[in-house]
Amino acid sequence: MKKLILLLVTLPCVTLFAQFNESAAKSLFSDPKASKQGDPVTIIIVEETSADNTASTGSQRQSDLSIGGGAKAGSTSVSASASIGTQNKFSGQGSTSRNESVRARLSARIVDASNLNAIKIEGKRTVTINGETQTITLSGYIRFIDIMPDNSVMSYSIADLTLSYNGDGTISKAQEPGLFTKFLRFLF
Repeated sequence: MKKLILLLVTLPCVTLFAQFNESAAKSLFSDPKASKQGDPVTIIIVEETSADNTASTGSQRQSDLSIGGGAKAGSTSVSASASIGTQNKFSGQGSTSRNESVRARLSARIVDASNLNAIKIEGKRTVTINGETQTITLSGYIRFIDIMPDNSVMSYSIADLTLSYNGDGTISKAQEPGLFTKFLRFLF
């Protein structure tokens, strides 16, 4: 009888632990991580770039040519002299500086999750405010371990990141040069 009671008490515990495995475990404190094709991932875009370039060039060339001559014959004295000089001097300087910063949040989807060390993601977000349309497109590869518990990934953790930020509307069109300026740029 004691063996039967012990068996009835331990059998549910054993079956409970036998059914428990790590992949089926649900956390009480966080949502499951995105890992399958079609799962959404929030991308936190924090990109800053800066570049400086300075160049200086100088060259100088100088040439001198002198020809002289003279002749004395009897009563007449002939003397001739010529001098040619050339000088070329060139100096040039140029510099460029560029600073860019992009900060945004974007939801992307897992496109290919066959390898958890290289999960392919793609995302696009389009926002239109007062006739101005801003479009952000993103693609790249993330690692499963880089996905945070809230299913977000920092943009600097994305391998082969392709990020495009484009605008179209009245402000973008106002920044374009006019037709006459475009024509002059074409000629020169």
